Amino acid sequence: MIKALLEDIRACYRNDPAARNLEIITYAGLQAITLHRITHLLWRIRIPFIPRMISQVNRFLTGVEIHPAAKIGRGLFIDHGMGIVIGETSEIGYNCVLFHNVTLGGTGKHEGKRHPTIGNNVLIGTGATLLGPLTVGDNVMIGANTFIIMHDVPDNCTVVGSPGKIVKLKGELVTKKLTPTDDSLFQ
Repeated sequence: MIKALLEDIRACYRNDPAARNLEIITYAGLQAITLHRITHLLWRIRIPFIPRMISQVNRFLTGVEIHPAAKIGRGLFIDHGMGIVIGETSEIGYNCVLFHNVTLGGTGKHEGKRHPTIGNNVLIGTGATLLGPLTVGDNVMIGANTFIIMHDVPDNCTVVGSPGKIVKLKGELVTKKLTPTDDSLFQ
């Protein structure tokens, strides 16, 4: 857990040009991730009630709601975290960035795995909503206010719009309309 916290601190300096000295300890995103790492540990050792209570206090203090069962890799940076929701079965890879008002939620129509799985080195812009047990690949950028529901996103692409559409794939602009036979599953 200590290694993860150190990497989260490094992520603040790496991703925020305004980060100076020890002022990052005032960042709500870093506070939320730190408290989540504690609640996740308690959740994994099956302590009842306390992890959920701490996560609700975390939500009240930081504006970031992270279910204790959510799996979060090292180096997550939450910038201006107010309004972020990370659901119970969400998984987030290493070195990801979430801006405020991002939702990694469920649709209410699934059992078991209900929330998104996010790969490594993913940036999710302000107000983006990802719903359902979808998978976002590695090295993906998701634009502000993008809405993706139950569609996987391949590695190395940029997705924008509502509904989300791939506009860049493996460094190349996507100029044709994508069909269900394409890797992206977007239309």
